[in-house]
Amino acid sequence: MSDETLCLQLRSQRGEFRLEIEAAIPLAGITAVFGPSGSGKTSLLRLIAGLDRPDAGRIALGADVWSDRGVFIPAHRRPAGLVFQDARLFGHLTVAGNLAYATRRAGPGETRFDAETIIETLDLVPLLPRRPASLSGGEAQRVALARALLSQPRLLLLDEPMAGLDHARKAELLPYLDTALRQLEIPALYVSHSVEEVVRLADRVLALSQGRVVAMGPAEEVLGDLDIAPLDREFETGAILAGRLVDHDHRLQLSRVDLGGQVLELPMPAALQPGDTVRLRIRARDVAIATLRPQGISIRNVLDARITGINAADNSPYADLLLSVGSGQLKARLTRASVEALQLTPGQAVYALVKSASFDRSPG
Repeated sequence: MSDETLCLQLRSQRGEFRLEIEAAIPLAGITAVFGPSGSGKTSLLRLIAGLDRPDAGRIALGADVWSDRGVFIPAHRRPAGLVFQDARLFGHLTVAGNLAYATRRAGPGETRFDAETIIETLDLVPLLPRRPASLSGGEAQRVALARALLSQPRLLLLDEPMAGLDHARKAELLPYLDTALRQLEIPALYVSHSVEEVVRLADRVLALSQGRVVAMGPAEEVLGDLDIAPLDREFETGAILAGRLVDHDHRLQLSRVDLGGQVLELPMPAALQPGDTVRLRIRARDVAIATLRPQGISIRNVLDARITGINAADNSPYADLLLSVGSGQLKARLTRASVEALQLTPGQAVYALVKSASFDRSPG
């Protein structure tokens, strides 16, 4: 793991849109650049890549300055691999030819990623003799990722690589992205406005709104902030919790996850083993509240919790409760009428009834 950072101090004006970014991003793991359409995500990535020149400011990767007063390293000389929304493969070459082109373009120097490893990791052997026109969208993006890696970058820049894919193709590509980036240990910036993708992939989140940074930190914290969830209006507010997989009940197809001393029972996930650390996503609408421990109910997951905050807008029938559960936090979305009827207040001990949760990935 590198102690270096990508340091950004940027100002850029394009028409009426103004981008002002100041951030220091660790060069380790996956950083999601997240925000609604028009927030400046792609503009920022293009500035980092050298495809656009900022009006003022500085970009430095570790000790290497890419852009500053009197300094501008062009895109082709920056050790950054790019993956766009469309694969942009050479149609006249086979997949093998596209990958060979990337290897030649890398030139002499340190080979961080060898072709054999990348081809195996991304399961590209069956695709090598084919041309891009015969590939599905997900297959083409796997080839585009491999081509970017074979340019031997120090940083990978992914601009919504799944934006043009249907749900099935996204589900197919996500595990490849996750596995490749982590096994190859290359730092990546992943632009997206999809919370589902960010939850699955990101170690940390740089959240943008109207051209400015509104939050940066671990994915669990940023996505769990009540003020950040509205950045994606399609996102159902909820919480991200880290836990440890305790064991499996193969007869009932259930698994138990330890959340700092409290246990959740969930449908058994594929490819996870006891002892693995996992990340769970629990939607606020899947959490109910009781002031007394319930009995004779079908919901099996009842957690001791404490209310740490209640957010109830006057123009909404709903209230969002922030709950402390062990070392983590949950959210519950109730009607304001229920909050009043139960006389719920911050600091109150309650029981959180978790109706559903989903495994997203191992946190590391």
